[in-house]
Amino acid sequence: MNKYLITVIGATAIGKTALSIKLAQHFNTEIISCDSRQFYKEMKIGTAVPSKEELAAAKHHFIQNRSIFEDYSVGHFERDALQKLEELFAKSNTAIMVGGSGLYTNAVLDGLDYFPEVDPEIRTQLNQQIENGELENLQNKLKELDLESYNSIEIENPHRLIRALEICIGTGKTYSEYKNKPKALRNFTPIKIGLTADRELMYQRINYRVDIMIKEGLLEEAKKLYEHKNLNALQTVGYRELFHYFEGNCTLEFAIEEIKKNTRRFAKRQVTWNKKDTSIHWFNFETDTSEIIKKIENLMYPT
Repeated sequence: MNKYLITVIGATAIGKTALSIKLAQHFNTEIISCDSRQFYKEMKIGTAVPSKEELAAAKHHFIQNRSIFEDYSVGHFERDALQKLEELFAKSNTAIMVGGSGLYTNAVLDGLDYFPEVDPEIRTQLNQQIENGELENLQNKLKELDLESYNSIEIENPHRLIRALEICIGTGKTYSEYKNKPKALRNFTPIKIGLTADRELMYQRINYRVDIMIKEGLLEEAKKLYEHKNLNALQTVGYRELFHYFEGNCTLEFAIEEIKKNTRRFAKRQVTWNKKDTSIHWFNFETDTSEIIKKIENLMYPT
């Protein structure tokens, strides 16, 4: 167990990419990205893919390596990431993992959870409710049935929302109960580094990032993807709101504010979920990287 996977955790727009690059440079290693939206090459601007300069500063894996037309699940990612880690650990004792998708992070660190089969008619009915514009009603239903999952999953994503609800409804137990199984055995030691910030400052950073995305051409990117709006990969913040604008359901200004609001809500749930993990070592996002590196090395090589 002398192999270490340093995992950078935190809410969206808090600076995880910049820190992961500095860590990769210091430890002379490479980065596993587990951001489930940055996999897709058609979704560059709206997913805040690292810049060319950032990608050149440290080698990244699982960035824009898939198409929205491919069927790529968390199970596929777990398999591929573990295989890549085997390759990285053959060259180095350390690897870096970064990303905002808690489900994908947990799959690599702890393994996937087992869920029983449920009546497929439940999913059919839930999908029908989504088509009828009842997304908010279903979100409130999950909040009532399983508050823990409501606070942890991306409830703006209909696919994720329906998956949690069908387990709750079909089994009479919560989705989160099935996730609390024994962890899978891994041949590396995880070190979790979390970045945090004052909530108002975090929200300002999110709002600023959205404004930058719009300036960089998010509207044009979303227009090109609109005809494929029903694909699962596009059921996400930043695109769905603009699709509503294209359909004449709101003004552009309103759609942009909705992107900011929904991203803030997502960040709030990320914070709530991450706070429950007592194994995370937290640092303010402005902390000097040398201090974080010192902590990591003390964990690797305790005196």
